[in-house]
Amino acid sequence: MGEIEDAIARADRESFTRQPPKTLKGQVGYLLKQMGSAKAVAAELGVTADSVNRYRRGARKHPRADVAAKINDAVRQRWQPMVRKHRQKQAAASGGITVETRARFGYTSSAGSTDDGRFRRLTVKLPAAYAQRLFDARESGASDQQMRQIIAEGFKEIYFQDGGARATGLSDVIFNDIDYLDLDY
Repeated sequence: MGEIEDAIARADRESFTRQPPKTLKGQVGYLLKQMGSAKAVAAELGVTADSVNRYRRGARKHPRADVAAKINDAVRQRWQPMVRKHRQKQAAASGGITVETRARFGYTSSAGSTDDGRFRRLTVKLPAAYAQRLFDARESGASDQQMRQIIAEGFKEIYFQDGGARATGLSDVIFNDIDYLDLDY
């Protein structure tokens, strides 16, 4: 996963109203309920159906680290999908998305200004239209670079051009060398 995808996943997890099951037995039980059979869960995790049933019964309490990570990821991916969808829908309809980052920003502008990139720490609330574009891009399987471009366009409009009040000659904003990125909606 890329940086933008990771940030969206973190923001999704922060929207949980209840925490997902923490015990192995609870997690496997939840996956069985969601997926319907031990065979389906086993195919998702890359283990045998017998192993899944042993985890469910508590006969096997310590899976390999990679299997434990897959179980945790599968649970978090399926946990409270309606809560996540509601938060995303709300952000895309009216709330917008807050992007906090420290990254190198460069831009193409009119003569007489510098276009050398420099690190900036920014916290900017992007309008709902950018949230909608970002979620749509994620749903369609867009690359991290494409999603980064959507955020860069939002920074250009909201931060650098202040909604059209300044820097009208600014044509492109380049958003790279991300030190950290956090999204909230």
